[in-house]
Amino acid sequence: MPRPRLCRSRLRERLFHLALYLKGLDAILEIVGGIALLLVSPAWIVRLVAVATQDELIEDPRDLVANFLRRWVQHLSVGTQHFAAAYLLAHGVVKIGLVVGLLTARYWAYPAAIVALALFVAYQLYRFTLTHAIGLIVFSAFDLVLIMLIWAEYRARSLRARRAAAAATAQNIVGSDQ
Repeated sequence: MPRPRLCRSRLRERLFHLALYLKGLDAILEIVGGIALLLVSPAWIVRLVAVATQDELIEDPRDLVANFLRRWVQHLSVGTQHFAAAYLLAHGVVKIGLVVGLLTARYWAYPAAIVALALFVAYQLYRFTLTHAIGLIVFSAFDLVLIMLIWAEYRARSLRARRAAAAATAQNIVGSDQ
């Protein structure tokens, strides 16, 4: 009977690590995006969006995504661009730190990651109420799954640590009796 528990444990650990690598990749992309936003001008972004959406708008002039992007970049100010860059950089750096802490099994990283991800989810859901961007729901759902995986991994590591401490204590007691 122990076999299914072992398989479940290995599956949980594999999913945990896969989710961490995906979150790390997301963090790297946010850092790269933040740096890119600092290096380009709003006019360059407007030109890029115009080029990227022109074929779609020729095919369907009422395309929702293409029109949304074009309207959005027309109102992009330097202040908004710098805020977005700072947000992406800070978000990415925090996530990288947490991912590294979790991958190296630092106990502080488990509760810190749960709190940070919960705050990210709360902010993303708040932003969803303003923008109705489905991507925010997708990222929030991924973060909620990751929170559950982190919690499960934290509990499993804590249980293993308690068992090891109990075994060491028992070994010390037996050793001192001799």
